Amino acid sequence: MNNLAVVESGREALKVTESLLDRVERFINSLDAKDTTKDAYRKSLKVFEAWLIEKDCNNPDRETILEYKQYLQDRSLSPQTITAYLTALRRFFAYLETIKVYPNIARDIKGLKRPRGFLKDALTKDEVNILLDFERKTITDYRDYALINLMLRTGLRTIEVSRALTEDIGREGGEQVLRIWGKGRDSKDELVILTIQTYKPILDYLEARGDNKGPLFVSHSNRSKETLTTKSISRIIANRLKDKGLKTTRITAHSLRHTAGTIALSNGADLIDVKDMLRHSNINTTMIYTHNINRIKNGAEKFISF
Repeated sequence: MNNLAVVESGREALKVTESLLDRVERFINSLDAKDTTKDAYRKSLKVFEAWLIEKDCNNPDRETILEYKQYLQDRSLSPQTITAYLTALRRFFAYLETIKVYPNIARDIKGLKRPRGFLKDALTKDEVNILLDFERKTITDYRDYALINLMLRTGLRTIEVSRALTEDIGREGGEQVLRIWGKGRDSKDELVILTIQTYKPILDYLEARGDNKGPLFVSHSNRSKETLTTKSISRIIANRLKDKGLKTTRITAHSLRHTAGTIALSNGADLIDVKDMLRHSNINTTMIYTHNINRIKNGAEKFISF
């Protein structure tokens, strides 16, 4: 392959910039996928595009793709992120080959294996009590307490909290529930149970806020009361963790989800019930919590003596 060119002979060769700036959008528009998926592919391919331009590479081949994969690993990105970037690349070059523009040089390029266990740690019960031990004086105090408490008691993801509306709170089978728009879902067809310990702080926050319409949690930095984004939620939690001396690279907003699953199982909850609460598609994911609990509790190292 002498040019960044074509499968069909006689077709005019394409330069890298023309190929990736123009063909990426055509590829994105050809996908039968959600807008969030399209945005993720677009973001991934822009990283590859920038890398090619920086290297002044006009003839990418299979070795180029392998070099790019190593570049991603050298940036210390998570295995999941690298795999997502490579998935987008494989689909893009498969598309280019289908429309006879460029051979599929990314065919069979493998992603990275997902690490065993979780990348974030759970909080202990003592650490949970420390995190929630702050005075509620301002509206943001009430909001932060209700938000963090909700995530700790239900295992909600930040995206699910961001999407929550006050009208999503209702009753199901005699229980107070919050209907949620889960990760990868098209509608609010899942729910979590709001115990009195979960629901009361939410009511306190809404009362302090002075309304019970619209987003469940909003920004109070201006008068518009905009929905909290996932980044804002993560920042709020990070600041509260930092205030209590609990913030580490392995203790983040996502740790609250792990904490909910770990404490539920430790307190005797059924594995299937925890799977349903966390909305895991595969019970093997939930079983990681059980493995971690038993690994620490019954570690063989404790039986070693000299």
